[in-house]
Amino acid sequence: MSSVAKNIKTLFGQYKVLALGIAIVLIWSFFGYMTMTDDGSSFLTSRNFSNLLRQMAITGMLASGMVFVIIAGEIDLSVGSLLGLLGGLAAVLDATYKVPVAGTIAIVCFGGVLAGLINGYWVSYLRVPSFIVGLAGMLAFRGVLVGLTQGSTVPVESAGLIAIGQAYLPANIGYILALALFALLVFISLRTRANRAKYNLTIAPMWQDALKLGLTGALIFGFVHTLESYQGVPVPVLVLLVIAGAFSFMANSTVFGRRIYAIGSNLEATRLSGVNVQFVKMTIFGIMGLMCAFAGLTTTARLASGSPSAGNMGELDAIASCFIGGTSMRGGAGTVSGAMIGALIMTSLDNGMSMLGVETFWQMIVKGSILLLAVWVDVMSGSNER
Repeated sequence: MSSVAKNIKTLFGQYKVLALGIAIVLIWSFFGYMTMTDDGSSFLTSRNFSNLLRQMAITGMLASGMVFVIIAGEIDLSVGSLLGLLGGLAAVLDATYKVPVAGTIAIVCFGGVLAGLINGYWVSYLRVPSFIVGLAGMLAFRGVLVGLTQGSTVPVESAGLIAIGQAYLPANIGYILALALFALLVFISLRTRANRAKYNLTIAPMWQDALKLGLTGALIFGFVHTLESYQGVPVPVLVLLVIAGAFSFMANSTVFGRRIYAIGSNLEATRLSGVNVQFVKMTIFGIMGLMCAFAGLTTTARLASGSPSAGNMGELDAIASCFIGGTSMRGGAGTVSGAMIGALIMTSLDNGMSMLGVETFWQMIVKGSILLLAVWVDVMSGSNER
């Protein structure tokens, strides 16, 4: 094993979050420098940062569901097309049938869960490989979308629906939420220390936890201050943060979350231990469908229309976000927070290259190369462990 491979394993294993943070700083610094004008950098502005995060929210929603699919040892290639279909359904319900916003949201979410469960049923109970099920869904959902919209853009008329993707929280609400989040993190940290002490487990020095909380708090308030400097916290970003928090709790603190990791790590042993593996897998795909519904609603609201091309290649961004964030392609390992950081990296590349006027084909080449590199790092780390 070469020294380069060892260094890569150490960097992306033990210091994975730090490595991803460094990558974001380098990407932002590069695009900040390349978009520099006499008035300053057009990339490093609160307005562009707000737009970037609102753009990232859609990829983050897909990645937050995809990370569990991959951890369980499966893949879903249909999420981009399902996003487009559900977004198109929302536009048609609003523009053609004048369904109230609450009804539109309920129908779209139900449709997303149903489509996800159907995918999961094919994979879990009918034993069709998830790659084939996802590929079939990619084609079928896109075909239904084109038929539903008759191949043309459907404008959205409801201000309430549009607000889902374009509205901001009232001024200073972001600071209140940031303070509440920081207080929650402090509570969780103290509770974790108390529980470890109760069972005589090793406890990190107080100064380490205090330093982590201090850095986290600085990032949270810096993040909120930047958004408040423009128009406030975008609603899609808030929704994404709630989803990420709920899914992180599910992954780390629930029996269902532990079962997902167990299935990806050793499917047969998990089955023999009494876990209903088929039901768990089908449920994961149902969650993925719900995230497609959220992403589809946000996309349609952000564009104020339903497009037959919406969500095109969205599965690439979601899968790449997970792999960049450290999710193992072999299953059994990955985090929601890592997938969120991966989504931020992918969106930053999209945003920065678009601002530089990079041709679309070059953008696709860059993103594909990064996906290949992320999987190579995962394979390298795995081969070193054996």
